Amino acid sequence: MDTLKILRNKINYIDIKILNLLNQRAMIAKKIGEIKKNNGDYIYSPGREKAVINRIMSLNKGPIKNNEIKDIFINIMQACRIQQKVLSIAYFGAEASYTHLAALKIFGSGNKFVSKDTITDVFYDIEKDIIEFGVVPVENTTEGVVSHTLDMFLETNLYICGELNMKISHCLVSRLKDIKKIKTIYSHPQAIAQCRNYLYKNFKFVKIIESSSTSQAAKLAKKDKYSAAISSEVAAKIYDLNIISKNIEDLDENYTRFIVIGKHLAEHSGSDKTSIAFTLKDKSGILHDALTPFKKYKINLSKIESRPYKKHPWEYVFFVDFVGHIKEKKVLCAIKELNDMCTYYKFLGSYPSAK
Repeated sequence: MDTLKILRNKINYIDIKILNLLNQRAMIAKKIGEIKKNNGDYIYSPGREKAVINRIMSLNKGPIKNNEIKDIFINIMQACRIQQKVLSIAYFGAEASYTHLAALKIFGSGNKFVSKDTITDVFYDIEKDIIEFGVVPVENTTEGVVSHTLDMFLETNLYICGELNMKISHCLVSRLKDIKKIKTIYSHPQAIAQCRNYLYKNFKFVKIIESSSTSQAAKLAKKDKYSAAISSEVAAKIYDLNIISKNIEDLDENYTRFIVIGKHLAEHSGSDKTSIAFTLKDKSGILHDALTPFKKYKINLSKIESRPYKKHPWEYVFFVDFVGHIKEKKVLCAIKELNDMCTYYKFLGSYPSAK
């Protein structure tokens, strides 16, 4: 017992040192925020934050694992950033939507979060300086890209300045507890598609109705006694619904990629991704030629997607993600060669890669 008491006293002493150091860090962060404000710089700096985390993990000797160290320092930096400024962040969907949960994970709960009914509203509110940053979904491992998000980059002058890959676990929630009494199920089209097998097996003759978001579906299920919703566990708690089934998605590895959008560019972090959009001249083999500079400069493409170019019928816009930052020499060289083949080119942002 004496040994236990001694060890606990040591922990108490260390806790006080940690507390004092955290407050010292917060005070320095506050001074940095004042300098940024005077210089007209943005408070949110995902590139710098990623570089800090990478440096800390490289110095970690354990026994705490790197992924746990990462989580700790993300929380520390979020708390210190709030000392500089409370940010305003718009997200797609109602409270407790997956995008809302992603926004909380990226920025921390101490900021001002604003719900938006559509992805369009998120983009336009940032462009009009009503909101500083936005969080929207851009693709899912099961159902592919969110086309509306890609299209909005062609309508606005915003950049991607961060991303998050978040595992999505769907629940069936309802005021009811008896699954046999459910007559209607609400959810967002993506969530419905991600749970297609579960719905076919258990609710073959139940009416499925699409909603604007999974959290909106939970709201509807709250009003309709004989209905259910596919939504998050958090939404079930907020809207006081019973969780009938958990993890009802068809694939265990069901991830959605969320992006942070804003008006400023992210700093180089040393582990970055770049997104661009372009249309090509009408020429045989032009797509092959357009991708050749990336091979030439050994740049790894992580995604290529095409969307109809609404301004010009039967033309397509290519959206490409690749490893690297726009300030890197090899990236600049590849982009310069690509540009010679484009009828339209748009840089969408360089930002820390979420691995």
